[in-house]
Amino acid sequence: MNGLEAIIPLFAIVFTFGIPGILIFWWLYTKHREKMRLIEKGLTPEEVKAYFADTNTKPKNPYSSLKWGVLLTFLGIGIFLANLLEGMYDVEEGVMMGIIVLSAGLGFLVYYAIVSSKIKNQSPDLPKI
Repeated sequence: MNGLEAIIPLFAIVFTFGIPGILIFWWLYTKHREKMRLIEKGLTPEEVKAYFADTNTKPKNPYSSLKWGVLLTFLGIGIFLANLLEGMYDVEEGVMMGIIVLSAGLGFLVYYAIVSSKIKNQSPDLPKI
């Protein structure tokens, strides 16, 4: 075992645990620094909490599960077709990847068609999404 082979496990451990740890620390540090700068500018801690609480709220999408269901179904169909064509006709990998991406795009188009028809059929007194 030469010197390079001995260093590989060390790099694996550092990259597996060190880099995510550094990213989490950096994210926490920048959030803290941002809050401290707002307080230094004269905002009270309650105003700072309200400032950060308002930015994280956005309306829920009631069709989110439908989107992921349609997308994953079409991705499964695309992967199945790509594997089938590769086994029968020995197509290249680029064609297989194209079929998978095309099926994901078709899944998004089907999702858009379903949701837009549901929104059009909603009664006028219900809020639009």
